Amino acid sequence: MLRPKAPRNRTLTLSADELAHFQPQLLHLSEQATVEQIQNRIINQDLFEVLPWLPSGWVDLLFLDPPYNLTKSFGQETFRERSLHSYQLWLESWLPALLKTLKPTASVYLCGDWHSAAAIHLVAEQYLTVRNCITWEREKGRGAKANWKNCSEQIWFCTASEQYTFNLDAVKLKRRVMAPYTDAKGQPKDWERGDRGNYRLTHPSNLWTDITIPFWSMPENTDHPTQKPEKLLAKIILASSNPGDTILDPFLGSGTTIAVAQKTGRNAVGIEVDPVYCCLALKRRAIATQDPTIQGYAEGVFWERNSK
Repeated sequence: MLRPKAPRNRTLTLSADELAHFQPQLLHLSEQATVEQIQNRIINQDLFEVLPWLPSGWVDLLFLDPPYNLTKSFGQETFRERSLHSYQLWLESWLPALLKTLKPTASVYLCGDWHSAAAIHLVAEQYLTVRNCITWEREKGRGAKANWKNCSEQIWFCTASEQYTFNLDAVKLKRRVMAPYTDAKGQPKDWERGDRGNYRLTHPSNLWTDITIPFWSMPENTDHPTQKPEKLLAKIILASSNPGDTILDPFLGSGTTIAVAQKTGRNAVGIEVDPVYCCLALKRRAIATQDPTIQGYAEGVFWERNSK
């Protein structure tokens, strides 16, 4: 028997009735698909099975969160650690074929960690223009006894060409001002006074320390082992797409990309082999239609962690 949840545990789950409701909405491809057939749908198949049937030239933003080079189970599937060279070959077995879906002005974000970093960069630079590598603080988990605690991951920001979207003002970070300098007239220098304190808007950097990892008390949390935070996806989506654009996530997992796309007015297509995660993603999108809030993003700006 399942243990009852603690009173403050808000982790999203699926009932048998919800599975029965969402499962018929999942898409399966067996022939060449059109953009209209897959737009805002979740394809419940293995990526390698789907690749031949995807249309070309329709994606504005490609978000890639493949299994890192670690042995880990994802629902019904298990990815096993391999040599760095073998991991590079695995990336090359699907990435070039997937890039046919991109518009010439598309951006690509490719997630990884230190285990997979070298392979990811080598593959990405063969087919795309690598523009930056974001490091974000993943402050969760236990410390190591004989090593540095691993609490960061990387995201490679790439583009298909020299023309691409980057909405700087949409992703500025609001930080508390610890040293409120003023000019000769006593007016703030590059900051503003407010009822909640003194803050300044800062340009977004490639070091993200303001991300909160989904936890059991958060309404976006699921049981997926490598769920990405909604705030993280919001930064990427708002920076590198415009309202009405289309996002493709071929390793959808529990559906963070789908949920945030819904909350920010974008179209999204997800591919996920596990049917339970697919249904969970549909549930999250349904919730997002009623509640567009994103933790850490309010009033059109991102706020530093633990800031009101």
